[in-house]
Parts: sequence; structure tokens; C-alpha cells
Amino acid sequence: MQYVIIYLHGFLSSSQSLKAAQTLEFVRANYPDLTIEVPQLPNYPQNAATIIEQLVAKHKGKKLRFIGSSLGGYLSTFMVEKHSGKAVLINPAVRPFELLVDFLGEHVNPYTQEAFLLENNHVDELRQLDTPSLKAHSDYWVLLQTADETLDYRQAENKYQNYKLTIEQGGDHSFQDFQRFLPDIFRFLLQD
Repeated sequence: MQYVIIYLHGFLSSSQSLKAAQTLEFVRANYPDLTIEVPQLPNYPQNAATIIEQLVAKHKGKKLRFIGSSLGGYLSTFMVEKHSGKAVLINPAVRPFELLVDFLGEHVNPYTQEAFLLENNHVDELRQLDTPSLKAHSDYWVLLQTADETLDYRQAENKYQNYKLTIEQGGDHSFQDFQRFLPDIFRFLLQD
């Protein structure tokens, strides 16, 4: 059975982000026949979930594998719990609906230059994608750096405590030197 890798970027990020580019470059160099999708996710949670669901449907019958950064980690968890599969989560958001309250109002995505308005209904959309408990059969590997300036890494450490965790002291929200993990990430994702 074939695998499909779906890379999900975070809030106010892009499919053109450094980690996304490093992942694509690694796949092209090492797994040229592997299917990888790196969608540009909309700024609104329900719209982003719809795009991901369309990709899942497009690859029906393949083994789903996700790499999710920040909010992309939150969305990856929702998709794995709903459709099964495996995921590597990089500094994942655990309760982003709590944080988004501080971001209500107008924004411009720094990558796409798209202006958008976050409202209370978007907080509700995020809450609907929450996975308060995880199924035992799901496979996760969570990469955390303790100096993440955006998210409290301990939330993810607690939520994913029964799964594979790599916690590095220092770093930041972008997860410094992410690319050094790519060989191990793909070994993890491409085994059953």
C-alpha cells in the first residue's frame, strides 16, 4: 500500500515556510517516488480542515502520514484521530482556541500578504477540531523545544505523554535545526 505525506503548516505561516521547504527538498532527494502534499491552508480553521479533508479523500486507500507544525500539529492530530495514520508534530498547538482569543481582529499573513479578520466564530471552529483524548492505536512522535516563545511545550508534553516525545532544551517556536530530524522522521512515518 502506498503512503501519502501531508505537511501542515501553522497559523500565520505558509506552504513556503522553511520547514515545509526543507521537508520537500528531503523527499525529492531521498524518496522521489513518495507522494507528498504541502497545501497552503486558509487562515480560517474550518476552511483549513475542509482543504485537508479534500486531500484525505483524494488519497483514499493510501496510508496517511502527517507532519504538522504548531496549529498544523493540532490539525494533524484531529485528522489522525478521525482517519487513522501516523503523525510527527513539531511544537504542536494543544488548545489553540484559548490562544486565538488574544488574536481576534485583523491580520495579514506575512507569507501570502492575505488580509483576514478573526472573529469569535473562528475560535468555536477551532474548538470543534479538538481531540481531548487520543486513541491508543494512533502513532505520534512529538518534537518540542522548551524555549518556544508562542506555546507552552508542557501542554504537548502532557497530552502526548504516552507517545514518542523528543524534548530539547532551548530552541524556539520554529523548532531550530528541524532538518536534522528529517531522516528519522521519515523512518518513523514510513514503517507500519
